[in-house]
Amino acid sequence: MIQTLENMIRRFSAYGLELKDSDSFTHDWCTLIPALELAYETSIHSSAGKTPSMLEKGWNPRLPYDTLKKDLVDVPPTASSFKERWDKIHKPPDFKIGDLVLVSTLYFNNIKGQEKLKDSFAGPFVIKVLHGPNAVQLEPTGEQIHKHPTLCVSLIKPYSSSDMELFSLRNKPPLEIPL
Repeated sequence: MIQTLENMIRRFSAYGLELKDSDSFTHDWCTLIPALELAYETSIHSSAGKTPSMLEKGWNPRLPYDTLKKDLVDVPPTASSFKERWDKIHKPPDFKIGDLVLVSTLYFNNIKGQEKLKDSFAGPFVIKVLHGPNAVQLEPTGEQIHKHPTLCVSLIKPYSSSDMELFSLRNKPPLEIPL
């Protein structure tokens, strides 16, 4: 036992008087002896078949991995319940070529006026190409010719026009923003 401890301390001090941890924090080797002691006390020895702390105290000290081990048991059921809840409320978008859509103005930085009062969506725009289930390419109109027309489907929503006879006060034209 003494020889093992001497070898462990020798390895610690072989790097000189200063050691750096993963955060580049400098230690004197003597400040790292508690970590060395914990490593020794929790390792199974071949002569006894148990750890020194189990033989001396009757229990093993708790390590960070022990806490993680308990938490890792809960991960698969929790992940499956999250998946079930997501699948229940999520509907994949069913856009088709030629559909009219509105584009979110969340990332538009060229709209003048107060941020809080700007329109949430601009458009309508026509879908030109579908790039899989997650992206669409819009038909550029006017100033949008110089902007990138491909967008994620999370930034668009279907456009539904309102009847002007029923809603005569809604004569404001839709906001057109360059993409």
